[in-house]
Amino acid sequence: MQSDTTQKLIELFELEQIDQNFFRANCLQMGGTHIFGGQLLAQALVAAAKTTQHREAHSLHGYFIKSGNSHFPILYEVMILRDGQSFATRQVYAYQDGEILFYAMVSFAKTEQGLEYQKDHPEYPAPETLATEQQYKLDNAFCIPEHYRDIYMRNFNIDVRPTEFVIPAHGDALAPKYAEYLKTYQTIEGKQDQNIMHQAIAAYYSDYNLLSVSFRPHGINYLEKSVRTLSLDHTIYFHRPFRVDQWVLYETNTTLSAQTRAMNYGQMWQDGHLVCSTTQESLIRKRS
Repeated sequence: MQSDTTQKLIELFELEQIDQNFFRANCLQMGGTHIFGGQLLAQALVAAAKTTQHREAHSLHGYFIKSGNSHFPILYEVMILRDGQSFATRQVYAYQDGEILFYAMVSFAKTEQGLEYQKDHPEYPAPETLATEQQYKLDNAFCIPEHYRDIYMRNFNIDVRPTEFVIPAHGDALAPKYAEYLKTYQTIEGKQDQNIMHQAIAAYYSDYNLLSVSFRPHGINYLEKSVRTLSLDHTIYFHRPFRVDQWVLYETNTTLSAQTRAMNYGQMWQDGHLVCSTTQESLIRKRS
């Protein structure tokens, strides 16, 4: 069933170069016509990387401007701002139908050794002991409103193992923290096995459930018609090399909801190392 899922995901990030600094990319249907924010993050990262001399990205700061339409391809324009000895900086615009959908600044750095410190690794059950997100969905599909059930039940293209599972239809206030494991269904091999591909897939996934953690203190969910949410911006920092075809723990938390906006944070861990950090501000509007 999942035999070609990872290959299709990789193909989503294999952009076509149509001019020196212009790249074209296809879209993936995630449910409805809106483009998944993680796709924009990952494709912008890959487009920027294609204009560097194989440097690794260390940060991406992006702003979501318009939702776009997932039925049509996206044009990425990369502007070269700086190529220094240690850092390279790129500005990326994503266009559709002549309008800007997404804007990002991406910075790349050469590999260097320096001072080392990190916080303690969080403790959670091993991923092999946990059920998949899809299995939780199958077990609780009857709780989901019928008009939303088809979209809700779609299997995500990355293997996700929640450390806990909350049924969206239930409205109890919860602790402002959530964690899950992730990895691709298949091993990434050959010429596709490059650091930038692992970074792109991590960026893609980093937007999947990060916004949802801001619902938890309020006891609301995205199935409520009175709730309107979307990602406003997204930042991801890459601290160390890692592999997305091996288990990555993604711990998220929210610190604030104010003036219809929420602040959400995430940290990705692998083999005891903190490998990525994320920050996102999201719209979270509750209508009466």
